[in-house]
Amino acid sequence: MRWVNRTPGRGAAFLLGALPLAVLALTYIIAAAARHAANPADKILPLPGAMAEAMALLAFQADPLSGEYLFWADTIASVWRLGVGLGIATISTLLVGLVLGSLPPVRATLGPLLTAIAVVPPIALLPILFIVFGLGETAKVALIVVGVTPFMIRDVAGHVGALPREQVIKALTLGANSWGVMLRVALPQAMPRLIQALRLSLGPAWVFLISAEAIAADVGLGYRIFLVRRYLAMDVILPYVAWIAVLAVIIDFTLVFLSRRLFGWAHAAAH
Repeated sequence: MRWVNRTPGRGAAFLLGALPLAVLALTYIIAAAARHAANPADKILPLPGAMAEAMALLAFQADPLSGEYLFWADTIASVWRLGVGLGIATISTLLVGLVLGSLPPVRATLGPLLTAIAVVPPIALLPILFIVFGLGETAKVALIVVGVTPFMIRDVAGHVGALPREQVIKALTLGANSWGVMLRVALPQAMPRLIQALRLSLGPAWVFLISAEAIAADVGLGYRIFLVRRYLAMDVILPYVAWIAVLAVIIDFTLVFLSRRLFGWAHAAAH
């Protein structure tokens, strides 16, 4: 049987997915052990025990100055900023993308403007956001919104605009107006695409969040990474990076679960 016709089962897929991670972890351990054998004081590739010890201090020992458990305070702050930013981006995408995709005159009017906004690097706008909103939470959330919303709107609007014209004609024939077409025809089919666009925006959203926290923050995962880099504290940096990856994977799997649970018909049609 050709490989293009082979679909791994759930158990096999899990093992195949875990294999590269196991190889990567084993390779790191071997490389770290080799460096420490040559230089016991090496900081570039800390051993797993050193990383576990450093993370235990941050996660289970209160900071003497603030009284907080820094690891959990950083996690809560970053996840809150990410959640608010993505929430605003999702609501904006649903409203604007639905209108742009359903109404050709609006798409012709605002489409070029949206394209122009989308090609501007969001990081370049960070100084402007700090000047306008200050150094508080608003600027950090705004960077996430500005960074991912144009892409999400273009994706959802394009999907809605590409819906079969026959569906619109049938709805109009049955007495629906433009509002009815958007709610009854476009909206149900836009929702799975909206979740897909949100999933694809997770990576950029984390980049914008970490960038904002690195420049102006006193708590957060990105803030902690850039704070300890001056000490070459790789025993903190590497676990924090791994934790960000774990959080991203959890969010992604949650979105997939919700999409399959709420819009199973879309996934069945894709297969």
